Amino acid sequence: MSTKINIKNLPVGYQSVISNGKHAILGDEPIPSKGTDLGFSPVELVLAGISMCKVATIRNVARRKGWEIGEVDAQLEQTAVRQPNGSFKTIVESNIQIQGNLTQEQRELLISEADNCYVTRLVRGEWEFQESAKLEPILA
Repeated sequence: MSTKINIKNLPVGYQSVISNGKHAILGDEPIPSKGTDLGFSPVELVLAGISMCKVATIRNVARRKGWEIGEVDAQLEQTAVRQPNGSFKTIVESNIQIQGNLTQEQRELLISEADNCYVTRLVRGEWEFQESAKLEPILA
């Protein structure tokens, strides 16, 4: 499965219009990083993708099992710790609340499925970053 994202960086702060061809959002950096803080930071976008996948997985599993649930809320917090070799260890803490009349066993199953959602598996998997294509400059 291939996913394509287009970025148009604007000359204000680090604002970027992020599009998948159908929808667009604004990304930026916070003010301490010399951004304008008018959009999600790159790390927030990564956490948003993981969070959305977790809650959607819970809803999907509950629907398949015929369990009625209400709102599903998640809070994720990321901390990066520099290792002695200069690399980073990233720790993501997750807190999920599910409204509905569920047994403890049902809640545990839904949380377990959420913790193994496809975006989390994707992030945990092996990544290969190919060099960016070097295109000719755009002349004004």
